[in-house]
Amino acid sequence: MHNPAFLTSSHGVRMPRILYGTAWKKERTAELVAQAIELGFRGIDTAGQPKHYHEPGAGAAVAACLQRGLKREELYLQSKFTSLNGQDPTRIPYDPAAPLREQVAQSFQSSLANLQTDYLDCLVLHSPMANPALTQEVWQAMERLFDQGGVKQLGISNCYHPRLLEMLYQSSRIKPAVLQNRFYADTQYDHGLRAFCCQNRIVYQSFWTLTANPRILAHPVLLALAKKYQRTAAQIFFRCLSQMEIVPLTGTTSATHMAEDLAIFEFELHPEECEAINRLLV
Repeated sequence: MHNPAFLTSSHGVRMPRILYGTAWKKERTAELVAQAIELGFRGIDTAGQPKHYHEPGAGAAVAACLQRGLKREELYLQSKFTSLNGQDPTRIPYDPAAPLREQVAQSFQSSLANLQTDYLDCLVLHSPMANPALTQEVWQAMERLFDQGGVKQLGISNCYHPRLLEMLYQSSRIKPAVLQNRFYADTQYDHGLRAFCCQNRIVYQSFWTLTANPRILAHPVLLALAKKYQRTAAQIFFRCLSQMEIVPLTGTTSATHMAEDLAIFEFELHPEECEAINRLLV
């Protein structure tokens, strides 16, 4: 039976259509991730970047939920390799003097230990490297982790140039299954990139989806639909994006908002309603 809350990626990975993002949660990470899972979230996004993420907290929450009966295969765990320029110099989860391939491997092992798991559902390159050759070198190191069975699929984040994604896709042996980008007007909502993703079965994940879009959330089109469906504007926006094959991340700390985010699959917008919202994404 079809479940509208999940999709299957190009690598055959079952992925929730909404993910819980763990950035900036710090010491509250374990509490909030546990709450998110208990309420029904089955996708957790984190990163091997102690500067902005507390991976051990996410892992503690996952372990606690598994002890209460949840099965590991019911969860989608996604982490990231973050290069040196995105790290706090005092808290780097790998040897900064090591070759790139070893940095990737060490960061990956750190993430597995933090998350208390023996595999990741997705490993994401947090952002492109300084040049395409270095990006390819890191990607090849990630491909080795895929070959070894430690990762089910690979992705890239903060990649806003279509040509760069195209080059990575064309040059890679293991094709990117995920693109995770900030979703906002400054990049024209990644229209070109999203078209490429659709053509090549790459799942587009959006972050900063609500925070960056107060204009959209306050627009009469969304407000009218919110009234019609007796939902919040945020629920209407998330549901529309889901129907547009976008997987939003939510980082809310509110149990009420978590429940509302998960409830977006209880209703469906008409195609013309989605199109009316899509026309606002300029």
